[in-house]
Amino acid sequence: QVQLVESGGGLVQPGGSLRLSCSASGFTFSNYFLSWYRQAPGKQRELVAIITNSDYTNISDTVKGRFTASRDNAKNMVYLQMNSLKFEDTAVYYCNAWRPALVGVEAYWGQGTQVTVSS
Repeated sequence: QVQLVESGGGLVQPGGSLRLSCSASGFTFSNYFLSWYRQAPGKQRELVAIITNSDYTNISDTVKGRFTASRDNAKNMVYLQMNSLKFEDTAVYYCNAWRPALVGVEAYWGQGTQVTVSS
């Protein structure tokens, strides 16, 4: 059974930091691209970061310089380190694992973790 479980969200003041974690099971983790998305109330889901299966990382311009993403294939974990958080970073953050399939992509999603930036 495939599972992606995010953790580490919460309430933080502007300028603070949070580290999100995503634990994966039920599939060959190292073969998959990993992504972090977020969705704020009333907005579309937004791509935050991608980590390829060769460990290349691409961070959205919106959060570049503040967020970093990493993966640990030995632990089947993916992380999102968020620094200098702003009000506009408030969203539900989702972990996503995907790889190309014969038709389209094979993708899995976590249930999301809420990040609220508030004073």
